[in-house]
Amino acid sequence: METSSYVALSGQLALEKRMETIAQNIANAATPGYRANGVQLSTVTSRTAPHETAFASTGANFASMAAGGMTKTDGPLDLAVQGNGFFAFEGAQGTFYARDGRLTVAPDGLLTSLNAQPVLDSGGGQIIVNPADGPVTIARNGTVMQGGVPRGIIGLFQIDLSAGFARVENSGLVPVAAAEPVTSFTNDGIVQGYIEGSNVNPVNEMVRLIQVSRAFEAISNMSERAHDAEKSALQALASR
Repeated sequence: METSSYVALSGQLALEKRMETIAQNIANAATPGYRANGVQLSTVTSRTAPHETAFASTGANFASMAAGGMTKTDGPLDLAVQGNGFFAFEGAQGTFYARDGRLTVAPDGLLTSLNAQPVLDSGGGQIIVNPADGPVTIARNGTVMQGGVPRGIIGLFQIDLSAGFARVENSGLVPVAAAEPVTSFTNDGIVQGYIEGSNVNPVNEMVRLIQVSRAFEAISNMSERAHDAEKSALQALASR
């Protein structure tokens, strides 16, 4: 059984998936709180042919948890996270988690994301302030104060993506495993007046894109040469 074409095809599929993740990262290089997407590839070994053959797997997605750079805005509703915590928001399809802490106050006082999704406390409840009572102050542990009166506590959560996850709302993540509320604010906490940028390095991603494009082209050329060689062999056998 001739396996070179199948090996080449598996390599092309793996590179295509890697190219998709790179393109997604470049598109979100300026998205606040975005966590860079990556793909972990592995080797799949087949023993059905006369000789052991190694194929490239289609890979598993992962998200980089490296911190993005912080920008000072002094906006009272601009929040960044120190440590590994995530904010929780109520989306159309359920709760999702994100590091984008750009909040706003709805006319009814509901504290939401810029896309009007309510930010949640550690118990999954919404937080309401009084738009007429002036600016809010937000402590490291998420406590929301307005005019000296506590209005709620913004939840901070640890999420585990190892069991799988989905992406929503640009920088939003929905893990398969249940999120755990942060209870110690020594290493994790909220910083008011800052926003966190994407952790994507556009230069590195462009270099990777060039490398993957060249590798894809090299595999395509190799596959064509193998096909031509097989065709020539068949023609030679037919002419005997």
